[in-house]
Amino acid sequence: MIFFNHIPLLILIILSSTANAVTTLDLPDIGDSTGSILSPEFERRLGQAFLSQVRKQANIITDPEVETYIQSIGYRLVSHSDNNTQAFTFFIINDRSINAFAAPGGIVGINSGVILNASNESELAGVIAHEITHVTQKHMARSFEMQSKMSLPMMAAMLAAILIATQNPEAGQAALLAVQGGAVQAQINFTRSNEAEADRIGMQLLYRAGFNPRGMPGFFEKLQKNSRYASQAPEFLRTHPLTVNRIADARSRSESYPLDKKYQESINFEFIRSKLIVMAYKNPRDAVDFFQQKLETERFGDNFAALRYGYALALMEAGDYRQAGEHLQALLAQDKENISYMLATADLETRQGKYQQAFQIYEQAENIYPDYRPVILSYSKALLEARLPNRAIELLQKYGKFREPDLIYYEYLARAEAEAGNKVESSIAHSGWYYLSGETRVAIEQLRHVLRQRNPKPDYYQQERIMARMDFLEQELQIEIDFKLVR
Repeated sequence: MIFFNHIPLLILIILSSTANAVTTLDLPDIGDSTGSILSPEFERRLGQAFLSQVRKQANIITDPEVETYIQSIGYRLVSHSDNNTQAFTFFIINDRSINAFAAPGGIVGINSGVILNASNESELAGVIAHEITHVTQKHMARSFEMQSKMSLPMMAAMLAAILIATQNPEAGQAALLAVQGGAVQAQINFTRSNEAEADRIGMQLLYRAGFNPRGMPGFFEKLQKNSRYASQAPEFLRTHPLTVNRIADARSRSESYPLDKKYQESINFEFIRSKLIVMAYKNPRDAVDFFQQKLETERFGDNFAALRYGYALALMEAGDYRQAGEHLQALLAQDKENISYMLATADLETRQGKYQQAFQIYEQAENIYPDYRPVILSYSKALLEARLPNRAIELLQKYGKFREPDLIYYEYLARAEAEAGNKVESSIAHSGWYYLSGETRVAIEQLRHVLRQRNPKPDYYQQERIMARMDFLEQELQIEIDFKLVR
């Protein structure tokens, strides 16, 4: 699929196609040579538009536990960056291939294959740190400066290739590669310097954040070794080309950091990895067989508990609730406050219609981990399945007062309000969902429809909230129009 097989190139094309729109605006100077090309606000808007397209075309994992984990790793790294004022969005695509990418506006995506092939959390963090650095060092803006010098025929050919791709992905990819060929040599040295800088600064981030800096060269070496025996190199190697010198440089630089320091890696890595393995299998019985074999061969390994957890999840997906429950209870007996075990057990009870047992587990988890997003959202989902929308509304609204709403939050709140008979509030929540999905115009139309409707008619306070929200959304839409991101 062209969207992900050539992510860095596609970003450049998007930027190139918006060149006229950007340069005709009075954008603020942000203090370097890239400021006259891309303002922070334009980058943010472009990133939102990019992410909206990704959501439509890729299988982004929306499991709250997985989402929260990857965001925690990303934010931990960003907090130690010299440029930590940049907002970031981290997400995982359910794809076994090894790939990661960064886009304007702090958008960082990784395929689940990165985690499945990483040996430890520092290797995963190394990939994320590398992508974060591409953003903080404004590599995309710099690339745009080079692309903006491209001839108009070349830019037109690239844009045509994109249009072809919308109708015929294979033909579009072929056209794109043909057009790209003429520009490769002009870009190659610049790209290499970007990769070297991302390696160097990314490794500093790893160390500052408490991860093992040897995770970065370790993952690079693993990729290079595995690609020797594969008919096609991992996508990460094609978009982030590795050379012997680059790996040697990364290994040498990592050796300058203390070897005896206690690096901070969480046990969550192995549990999230097991969960992603289950998601990767189309047939749950295949996942059951995989974990069964692993448990037999790695009975005394350090990650035995995570493997048993994965086995329980696979059994659950296969519909073998009895066996899944036995394994989860055994795990809880060893670690009764492990949040992964608690969430899985509550999910198992919900699937069997044992709602009160599930609610007890969620309430216990909420007491131990207050305002923890996976608990709140999973609990809300269970309440909805139990047809208790008012309790779900109460839980979600309490959480939303102090936390930034997201797509799943609005999805559950809209459903809860609808099922509780609160159609106006449901429509308001739906508007929030549309806005975060990158559909600002639809979000506005949703609210206009609510104001026009007579049954039910919004009360005075609802009308005031809607009008205030519409003012904000219309300002947002105008900015998007000014930047030529929407028509």
